[in-house]
Amino acid sequence: MKGHIHKRVRTLKDGKSNTSWYIVLELPRKQDNKRNQKWYGSFNTRKEAEIALGNLLGEFSSNRFLQPSKLKISDFINNNWLPSMKSQLKPSTFDSYKRNLKLHVLPSIGQIYLKDLNPQMLNKLYADLMDSGNKNRQGGLSTKTIRYIHTTIHKFLEDAIDLDLINRNPAERAKPPKLKRSPEIKSWDSKELAIFLDSVRDHKYYVAFHLAALTGMRRGEVLGLRWSDIDFNLSRISIRQSLISVAYTLTFSTPKSHQARNIDLDENTVQLLIKYKQQQSKDISQNGQNSEYSGLVCKNEFGSPIHPDSFSQAFEKCLQKTSLPKIRLHDLRHTHASIALKAGVPIKVITERLGHENPAFTLKQYVHVIPGMQKEAASLVASLITDSIGT
Repeated sequence: MKGHIHKRVRTLKDGKSNTSWYIVLELPRKQDNKRNQKWYGSFNTRKEAEIALGNLLGEFSSNRFLQPSKLKISDFINNNWLPSMKSQLKPSTFDSYKRNLKLHVLPSIGQIYLKDLNPQMLNKLYADLMDSGNKNRQGGLSTKTIRYIHTTIHKFLEDAIDLDLINRNPAERAKPPKLKRSPEIKSWDSKELAIFLDSVRDHKYYVAFHLAALTGMRRGEVLGLRWSDIDFNLSRISIRQSLISVAYTLTFSTPKSHQARNIDLDENTVQLLIKYKQQQSKDISQNGQNSEYSGLVCKNEFGSPIHPDSFSQAFEKCLQKTSLPKIRLHDLRHTHASIALKAGVPIKVITERLGHENPAFTLKQYVHVIPGMQKEAASLVASLITDSIGT
């Protein structure tokens, strides 16, 4: 296959001229022996066109050449990719893909042909999102959100390659903003946690707060817990489902790790749950409640699941009534892990309780706790050696 560069000069309405460069490929002749030319472009400079021509000829010689497609990114996303992803992803993940593409990606690059997308276009998209991408208030999106969008773009382009729609992934050479160093995780010490739990002892969500703090469960795991997931004989909880909000609609999903895990309970928590179950059964027999959710441990006053956002808001309101350091509801999970580390609980056990992928991730998350532990370890080792010398 051969090709050449074609220069085209157009005269604009204001009398000025505009120069564009095109690639013209000479493909194998058609069945009627007529010439078969394909035009690519336009390019702003001859050098850009020459580089693109070299890439196309290289693809043809290595059997990676694809006939140009007029498929726009928006058509591929809406008609092909998203429908195929719906059955492969958790509802919450699918919703985040769909929402980010609709709000932040398609308005900027949706009308570009899939084959024409390049790293420069993606870099401009990321820069615009960083500068003014927030639709709800002034300013840009966070670095974390933009990198998540980049990951989504990379994913749909990889799938386009698998479908032979493109032969390279421009996201590979794009440069999303680098993540800044994560802020230090906030947590309470054991005394502060005890003060909080004592302050909410009469709150309607006390059992949910207690479970989050004493087990390290995620918010959705606490709200999705069923009585059938609790083994009172073994004092153990099995995390099998999570309550999540997808476009503010509640649904049950698998845990974040996609795998069930077991969490052992202390005796005080077991007794609390036994009494709470008895009271809940009594309330249901007297007042009646939504039988569809009768098996849930944590419910609102109407017998329905507690919306995760309502749970977080309730925590914030409770915290405002105290003088404790301000943390998020999710930080009760960090508090549980930090207290456990300082108490000498093996890192592998903490990893299992939290549902982390491996102990290395847990250590990375809670590295801020390690320095104090090392100091205590140094003193303990020194004292043991000193005591041995004296004997």
